[in-house]
Amino acid sequence: MGVEGSPLYLVCRGKQFKKNVLQCTMITHQILLRGAAQCYLLQTAMHLTDVEKVSLPEVASFLLSLRPEESLRRDTLLWTELCSWLQVNDTCFRKSVTSDFEHQETSSLCQYVRSLVEKYFKTPASERENCFMPDWFEAKLVATMILLAADVEQMKNKYSGKSNIEWIELEAFLNPLLDVLMKLGSNAYIPTLKTDKSLQLLLKLLQTRSLKCSNAQDDGVLFFIWKSLVTPVESILEFVLRRLTTDELSTVGDLDRCDLYLALIPEIVHLCLEVNWKKVTSIKNFILSLTNASICNLQERNSEKEPKVKEQIKKVASMASLTAVCEIMDQKLEAHLESLPSVDALKKFISFSQFNEVLKKPSYIEEKSGLCEETTSQGWGKIVARYVRDQWICLRFILNSFPTLAQGCEETSEMSLSTLERSKKILQSALEALTILPSDQVLPVFDCMKVLVPKLLDSSESLCIEAFDLTWKIISSLSNTQLVFWSNLKAFVQFIFDIEVLTIAASAKGQAYAKIKEIIFKLIDLSTTKTGVFNVVLSHCCQSWIFPSVDERSALTNAFLNAGNYCELITEACVFGTVFRRDQRLIQDVHAFVENLGEKCAANIVTESTNRDDHYVRVCAIKFLCSLDGSNMLHKTFMEDIFIKLLDKDELVSRSRTRYYANSLQHRIKNRVWQTLLVLLPKLNQNFLCGALDKVFQAGFSNNQASVKYFIEWIVILSLHKYPQFLNKFWDYFCYDEEKLKTSICTFLSVLSHFDIILQNASEKRPALKKALIVVLQWCFNHNFSVRLYALVALKKIWDMCRMLHVEEFEALTPVIESSLQQVENMHGTGNARRNWQRIQDHFFFATFHPLEDYSLETIFYTLPRLAELAEDEWISLSKFDRFTDIPLPPGFQWYHSRTKLRDLKPSDWSQQDMGSHSAETDSQTEWTDVQKKIIPWKNSTPTLDLEMAFQDRAAKLGKSNSRLIVVASLIDKPTNLGGLCRTSEIFGASALVVGSLHYIQDKQFQHLSVSAEQWLPLVEVKPCQLVDYLQQKKTEGYTIIGVEQTAKSFDLTEYCFPEKSLLLLGNEHEGIPANLIHHLDVCVEIPQQGIIRSLNVHVSGALLIWEYTRQQVIKQKQQK
Repeated sequence: MGVEGSPLYLVCRGKQFKKNVLQCTMITHQILLRGAAQCYLLQTAMHLTDVEKVSLPEVASFLLSLRPEESLRRDTLLWTELCSWLQVNDTCFRKSVTSDFEHQETSSLCQYVRSLVEKYFKTPASERENCFMPDWFEAKLVATMILLAADVEQMKNKYSGKSNIEWIELEAFLNPLLDVLMKLGSNAYIPTLKTDKSLQLLLKLLQTRSLKCSNAQDDGVLFFIWKSLVTPVESILEFVLRRLTTDELSTVGDLDRCDLYLALIPEIVHLCLEVNWKKVTSIKNFILSLTNASICNLQERNSEKEPKVKEQIKKVASMASLTAVCEIMDQKLEAHLESLPSVDALKKFISFSQFNEVLKKPSYIEEKSGLCEETTSQGWGKIVARYVRDQWICLRFILNSFPTLAQGCEETSEMSLSTLERSKKILQSALEALTILPSDQVLPVFDCMKVLVPKLLDSSESLCIEAFDLTWKIISSLSNTQLVFWSNLKAFVQFIFDIEVLTIAASAKGQAYAKIKEIIFKLIDLSTTKTGVFNVVLSHCCQSWIFPSVDERSALTNAFLNAGNYCELITEACVFGTVFRRDQRLIQDVHAFVENLGEKCAANIVTESTNRDDHYVRVCAIKFLCSLDGSNMLHKTFMEDIFIKLLDKDELVSRSRTRYYANSLQHRIKNRVWQTLLVLLPKLNQNFLCGALDKVFQAGFSNNQASVKYFIEWIVILSLHKYPQFLNKFWDYFCYDEEKLKTSICTFLSVLSHFDIILQNASEKRPALKKALIVVLQWCFNHNFSVRLYALVALKKIWDMCRMLHVEEFEALTPVIESSLQQVENMHGTGNARRNWQRIQDHFFFATFHPLEDYSLETIFYTLPRLAELAEDEWISLSKFDRFTDIPLPPGFQWYHSRTKLRDLKPSDWSQQDMGSHSAETDSQTEWTDVQKKIIPWKNSTPTLDLEMAFQDRAAKLGKSNSRLIVVASLIDKPTNLGGLCRTSEIFGASALVVGSLHYIQDKQFQHLSVSAEQWLPLVEVKPCQLVDYLQQKKTEGYTIIGVEQTAKSFDLTEYCFPEKSLLLLGNEHEGIPANLIHHLDVCVEIPQQGIIRSLNVHVSGALLIWEYTRQQVIKQKQQK
């Protein structure tokens, strides 16, 4: 399309380009991202299109590229914006080449739509009826444009102030359709193509729903359309009944028409229920006749050995009709269709039919030659699968609607079977069906199993286990099939994790119980590779365990017992979540961005919320735990069990990895464990906590990352605050020898920095203060700098409390303590000591954080992880607790935000550490201590957090500066050398490393040598064949091109003075720098050598020159100062 003010008017090319962009975005399985891309593309088109250069047919064609279920749907802001754009530009669009309005240069929207509808119903006269259904594109196009034109007309009337809208234009659009529909029942000679197109358009209009108005009458456009379309209902039903029950559907191509007719039935039922209840009588008569005729057709026995196509198609259509009837009765309860006399006949027929009956492939000998007949020999397997699936849909309805099979039926040999034996026989048939049906057709079989297995688990455990295994095999085979996987998974979960199934299996503790637990861990394992699987499982279990339905309440004494029997689900959910790859993290970030747009992005409104965010699992588990009642004995026992299991999991992680990096999976798991324990803590009683607190204290001895320490300290503070009698137990842990305490003393001293909170409920404060003072003073003289800092912070807090209470026995210590604290405050010297003292006092945990007032979900799951500099994908905002899951939080729970004072803080540059971990940040200052300054890349942050941050911003964040040196390694092809060079270049602050291909950074050897340096250094891809152009470009930018090569005129490295803007070109490992590139060098530099071998490893050579450049630049900077 054309862009106004630009010389480039891409009329048709622009439209085609946008279509191509759409097709590219459709590749992703992320429905929300697909929808968002379509929304942005349409908005871009509306803002940039020069309407005088495009015609309305071209606009309409482009709009049809957008999927209404993902983006462009009526009643969204995007639809309103489109209507507004069409209204503003109406009559400005270029006239179409095929336009009927030849005297006009432009065409209006209403004129175009009237013309479109007229052309739609013009059917060419043909000698022979086409057996194929017309393409749906035209029907979608006409329906969309009718709705758009009507909404634009309504918008015009609204702006002009008209209150009574006559809908003249909309009536004109609908009249051609109504003319055809009114004749369907009486005129048998209407061309099939015309009936097909009219019913296709009817279906698209009836499928339109209002997103804003719960009452159809509030939507003027939609109500007028529905009121108009309800008139020919009897004619439509008469036509559909004739087509479905007689021999008019006779070819495989007619099955598409059968689907069209059956899709119309529920929409017509909905239409009558919404607009005209008087028509419901016609619907009941129609369903009665359709059911009886379909049963008769299916009961007919063919005497011929080889059935004909027409006969088999008739059976397929009849079974599909019964399926449609069952689904309507199941979904439209307000129509009271279950009272029809045909329901008993349907029940009897389905209950005692032969299950998995297949249709024999028909004979084609007598068929006439022709296109339609030739196609009947193709895809018969799909037709048979459909026929079998429809049988199970009907059976599903019978099983769900009637408690016992064969109720009220006359006795036969089949019917004489007991209900249990009958159920067993059906389950065996279900297993057979799973082996017959394609994986995408098994959903109704799963639903039937959900009803049957609870009845048979006691008596036929082996058969039920076989059902578990077979269904799991199907689910795992579908994991790469996006379209059908999720619906089948949901049915599988409802079947396996049915309350009655879980209860019976747990009570017997047999093979079924072990098999279900095995499936639980298989599903969790599948969740690590397919995001969202665990979400489905946990959501179903949590809601059914704590909010069982009425039927489930009557069937079971307490559904919550299953939570204890299968507590692994909750335990694993509390710590669930993988470390995302960068591309996965990017998808998650874009998802979050789109979701935060809310109604501004139509994709958020029209796409079904999938809740496949990994945070959903933890949010669901936490809300489940929050909803438990500590006074309920079942809940109390369950929470205590979870508390101990999570402590054991933390201990297991600590034992498996005594040292682990920040933001590693081990760190995240431990962090999630302690977050959950903190949520459970207020619900635990004194007796249980007395025993559990020992495990909490023991966890403090582990080598933990800062965020984990904060949670452990918080739990200890809250426990001692609630039960001060546990203080003696706490003091005992200060009696361990120094070797035992060296990895944990800072944790225990941090607890004492909140001693005022701990003593709030203590009856005798003075003995506790005395003990605390004695304990802290001895650590103030420890040889380790970090320990002394923490001890001084605790001493300052405790001494302030002593002065407020005027404890006389401490008066002798007053001069010593106060002079010591004053000396610390006024310490002098050049090093880091005074700065670190100020920084630890300003740290949020000591200066701002309040263990009681800041106890909230936001602090636990968002604010504290952010302040502790956890990876951003570990921050769970309150909006997710509000948006995810249907589990409400009890009003008594702390469901408020963090205090503003804490929420507004930024991460501190002080990181809490113990001796056993990384020492507190310090320069080499002999006054305090001397430590190694080697930095682990993961210490400060995880690179994937900063995907949106430029490399220079990352460098600034870490306090590093980049030079003007570019290292070109395009000629090097060994990943080990490139990895080493990457690490060296990053350490010495090169501005960029140029490589021949960015694929090298994925190589494990490269990553092993680079130790993540590629995350912090700009990498540029320049292929060897592009080097000449690249070097010339850099010369024009003022760079000196320096080759590392031994030539006749090369300079000695020790004598060469590097310019600030230097480009270092390294040669190939074997061939060095090619002759064609040497001519482009400004200078060659060689390394003086003393040995016999005349060459160095290219990484070593590069490292020597990079260091020499850095050394010279450092000297220059010092001289300038």
